[in-house]
Amino acid sequence: MNTQPPLHSPRFRFRFRSRAVAGLTALLLPLAAMVSLASPAEAAPSATATYTKVSDWGTGFEGKWTVKNTGTTSLTSWTVEWDFPSGTAVTSAWDADVTSSGTHWTARNKSYNGTLAAGASVSFGFNGTGSGSPSGCKLNGASCDGGSVPGDNPPSAPGTPSASDITNTSVKLTWTAATDDNGIKNYDVLRDGAKIATVTGTTYTNTGLTAGTDYSYTVQARDTADQTGPVSGARAVRTTGGGGDPGPGPGSTVKLGYFTEWGVYGRNYHVKNLDTSGSASKITHINYAFGNVTGGRCAIGDAYADYDKAYTADQSVDGVADTWDQPLRGNFNQLRKLKAKYPHIKVLWSFGGWTWSGGFGQAAANPAAFAQSCYDLVEDPRWADVFDGIDLDWEYPNACGLSCDTSGPAAFKNMMQAMRAKFGTGNLVTAAVTADASAGGKIDAADYGGAAQYLNWYNVMTYDFFGAWAAQGPTAPHSPLTSYPGIPQAGFNSAEAIAKFKAKGVPSAKLLLGIGFYGRGWTGVTQSAPGGSATGAAPGTYEQGIEDYKVLKNSCPANGTVAGTAYAHCGTNWWSYDTPATVGSKMSWAKGQGLGGAFFWEFSGDTANGELVSAINSGLN
Repeated sequence: MNTQPPLHSPRFRFRFRSRAVAGLTALLLPLAAMVSLASPAEAAPSATATYTKVSDWGTGFEGKWTVKNTGTTSLTSWTVEWDFPSGTAVTSAWDADVTSSGTHWTARNKSYNGTLAAGASVSFGFNGTGSGSPSGCKLNGASCDGGSVPGDNPPSAPGTPSASDITNTSVKLTWTAATDDNGIKNYDVLRDGAKIATVTGTTYTNTGLTAGTDYSYTVQARDTADQTGPVSGARAVRTTGGGGDPGPGPGSTVKLGYFTEWGVYGRNYHVKNLDTSGSASKITHINYAFGNVTGGRCAIGDAYADYDKAYTADQSVDGVADTWDQPLRGNFNQLRKLKAKYPHIKVLWSFGGWTWSGGFGQAAANPAAFAQSCYDLVEDPRWADVFDGIDLDWEYPNACGLSCDTSGPAAFKNMMQAMRAKFGTGNLVTAAVTADASAGGKIDAADYGGAAQYLNWYNVMTYDFFGAWAAQGPTAPHSPLTSYPGIPQAGFNSAEAIAKFKAKGVPSAKLLLGIGFYGRGWTGVTQSAPGGSATGAAPGTYEQGIEDYKVLKNSCPANGTVAGTAYAHCGTNWWSYDTPATVGSKMSWAKGQGLGGAFFWEFSGDTANGELVSAINSGLN
């Protein structure tokens, strides 16, 4: 495990205070004294009314309505009506006479501000109590949005807002601009379907929220004629606090598989295979591998496979072929289609891996900038709806993998803290981590215990402990669950790795047991039992010393078990790999340990009917 790359490596590609009272006495009327002074409402479809919450001081708030004549003739009176939810009410008002009937509120113009020339606007305000927002707005009996303007198309929908800088009480929202034939005037920000603000830019920070609470945000554009367009896609946000640190979730069990971007080439394995194999209905999460880590930033791994490759109808999840001009193709679009068919699946974008872990050292020098770059890439408007979070596969913090990292024991924790701060609790943040439990080994090299508070879970890579990089052997199972007499290296097994993470303060529910959907093997072996000598790596389809389970189950069936893993001696070849039976036993062990679930590398090694995925699903249920 110290010198050989784990299989999940890009090299295998080939491979948003009340109003001052002074001077306003003449304008403020108790609600009991408010009477109607305006003439009957006249229909004015070419007028709009917009609401803004000016301020909120906890026990009350100030609201403001703005009425605008968007027509070409003068408006002689106006009446604005809206509904407040129970518990929200107007307590005083100015520049309008406000009355109520239950939760329905009506504001009529004063004698001095009822006439509006074409293009003119007027505002009235009020103080209120409660936390609700207005709904069902009508202006002179028509929609507050006004009618459409002949020859002027309404704006397009803005991009789905992204969420950042999430705290216990606030969240920053950012979205891509809408388009309009005559220009965009501003944007309405809606929270849980109710408008909370109107802003001129494409960002808004919502404050005064409740810790540990779920919210949903959308955005709607207004053009220069105050026409509104369709609302954007929704962004779910959960504020921090109120419920402890993030984890897989109460009562949830993670069943996660890696999908490799390069599998679409020589392996001819596509997202559709997750559907046809039956695996999609049996997993909860997918890690898409890999994004690159270079220049202190997250970067695209393979642009063609990720978002450009055109899929024919027979290759596509939904049976619909890609077109030359559609904005997103490739694996990302196929994952979008898979999520539409299986809405329970969450997808994380995994960055790093064996080959691209060398970039983490530079990234660790400025974790905030690195987190920002990753966030910008994962939340790119073209595919933001595809991904539910990020996974970092750093092999290995403050230790050696393909190259040696010297960023120090605190670097990993600092990076994870920056990731959580940037991605917030509305996204998953996870990491693939070493399983080297030897004394002074890789688990001891970084502050995995301290970093755990920022992560939903760790994918503990409990495989690749032994393999034919030690060409002469001794033969040993690459994914032993436990130690056994004669094991070549102490601490190189799943049970000791899990125990060591627990000892460092990582909660059991934040640890996932790793399963390899492949075997590792030697050739020139005469001894059937583990511990035999060899002359080199056994032949493999894509690389010497490694082969998919789907091949080995037939070419070299298991004829023994050791330390909870199967092995097979066929001619002079010796292989170790997991079977449905050993996977089932490992899942029982994981449940007994209170682990958060299991993950595996990777889908294409399984059979066409998903034998190993089925074993994980059955074993964890």
